[in-house]
Amino acid sequence: MQVKSYNQLNIGLFGIGLDTYWPQFEGLHDRLEGYLNEVHQNLAQHDANVVNLGLIDNPHKAFDAGHQFRQADVDIIFLYVTTYALSSTVLPVVQRAKVPVVILNLQPEEAIDYKWFNHLNDRTKMTGEWLAFCSACPVPEIANVFLRTGIKFHQITGVLHNDPECWKEVAEWVEAARVAKVMSHNRMGCMGHYYSGMLDIYSDFTSHYAQFGGHFEMLEVDDLARYRKDVTDNEIKERVSHFTREFDVSPECSSEELKRAARTSVALDRLIEEHDLGSMAYFYNGTGVPENEDAISSIILGNSLLTARGIPVAGEYEIKNVQAMKIMDTFGVGGSFTEYYAMDFKDDVILMGHDGPGHIAIAEGKTKVKPLEVFHGKVGRGLSVEMSVKHGPVTLLSVVQKGDGKLMLLVAEGESVRGPVLEIGNTNSRYKFPIGARNFVNNWNSHGPAHHCAVGVGHIGTKLLKLGQLLDMEVVQVC
Repeated sequence: MQVKSYNQLNIGLFGIGLDTYWPQFEGLHDRLEGYLNEVHQNLAQHDANVVNLGLIDNPHKAFDAGHQFRQADVDIIFLYVTTYALSSTVLPVVQRAKVPVVILNLQPEEAIDYKWFNHLNDRTKMTGEWLAFCSACPVPEIANVFLRTGIKFHQITGVLHNDPECWKEVAEWVEAARVAKVMSHNRMGCMGHYYSGMLDIYSDFTSHYAQFGGHFEMLEVDDLARYRKDVTDNEIKERVSHFTREFDVSPECSSEELKRAARTSVALDRLIEEHDLGSMAYFYNGTGVPENEDAISSIILGNSLLTARGIPVAGEYEIKNVQAMKIMDTFGVGGSFTEYYAMDFKDDVILMGHDGPGHIAIAEGKTKVKPLEVFHGKVGRGLSVEMSVKHGPVTLLSVVQKGDGKLMLLVAEGESVRGPVLEIGNTNSRYKFPIGARNFVNNWNSHGPAHHCAVGVGHIGTKLLKLGQLLDMEVVQVC
C-alpha cells in the first residue's frame, strides 16, 4: 500500500510592518527583514518546512499571503511583529489560512540604549531606531481584532537575541504542532472489541475524529490469524533471534512459546503495513476458534516491539489510551500503557503498570520476557513482558471523555523511583508525585479518567498544554 506521508510540518512565517515607514526611515525595512530571517533560521532548525512570506506591509500583500499559506498547506503560522503595523495587514492573512497563530512579540534587544539613543541628535533617525524596537506596540490592536473576529491566537513575548526562555517556548509550539499534525493523519487499527463491562473505556469514535482527526480502521482477529498462516519457518527463526537481542528472555520460556510469539509478531508487522497503521487497540475473548485464540494469546512480544518503534498498541481495546500513547510517543518520550496497581503508604509512592505490551524503549534496563500460565481476566497463556519505566522524571497523560462527550487531556508530572516492584511478568513501576500519593489519587480521580493512562519519560506538561490549545481541548494538570 502506497500512502502519502504527512509527517512533514509546514510552518508559515511572516513579519509585519507599515509601507509608509520605508521611505521615511532609511534602512528600517532591511533591518527588520534581517530580524525576520533570524526567526526563519531558528524555526528551520526543527526539521520543518518554513514558508516565509517576508514583511507584509499593506492589505494587498495580506490577501496574497493568505492565499499563499493555504496553497502551501501550512499547519501553524508564526506572526513576527517587527514594528507597528495596521491590523488590516494581518487579519486577511490568518483569516484565509485558518490555522493556529502564534504571535511573536520579540524586540531585538532587552532594552534600548537610552544614552546612545538620546545623543543621536537626529529625530528622524531616533524615530527609526525606536520603530525597530516597538514590536509590543501593535499587539493589543491585533489581539483586539483577532478576538472580535473569532480567531484564536497564542503569544510569546520576549527578546529576539539571547533569550533562551523565548526560544524554548517557540520550540514547544513547533513540537505541539507536529504532534497535532501526526494525530490528524494517524490511522488507528481497532481489532476485536471492547472488554465487556469496562464502561469507563468505552468511547465515541466520532468525538475522536472531531478533536484529533485521523482514521479508525476496523479489523478482525481473523485477519491476524490469516497472516500467521503465511509466516515461514525462516521468518520465525529470525524473529526469535530478534527477541533474544531486544529482550532478556527467561530460560523458563519454552522454544514452542517463543516460536508462537514470533509467528504472531511477523503477522502483526504485515497487518500494520497492509493497513498503514500508526497505532492499534485490541481485545478478543479468544474462545471457540483455535486459530484466533492462538493469535491473541501470543501477541504481547510483537505488540511491545511495535510500541517501541512508534506504533503504540493498547490492550483491552482502549481507544482513548492509545491516543494518549501516540501523543506521548510523537513527543519523543515514550508512552507506556499503565494503571494503578497498589499504593505504598510507607514510601508515599504508587505502583502502576499493566499486563500486555510495554514500551520497551523507555524501560529501566532490558525488558524481561516471562511465561505466564494464565493471563488474568483474559483467555489463554503465553509469554509476557516485565519492565519498569526509566528512573527519573515522568509525565502521565490520560485522554478523558467527559460527560458532555468532549475529550480532554489530564496530565501529571512525577518521578519514577527505585524500589521493590511486583515481579509478576507485567510492566510495573513506582511513581512519586510532588503532591503526595494520597492527594494525587484523589485529584486525578476527581476528573473522571478511565483507569488507564500513558506514561512517558521527562516532564512535558507545558508541551501538552500547548497541544491542547492547538486542538481546542481542555487540559488539566494536577501536579
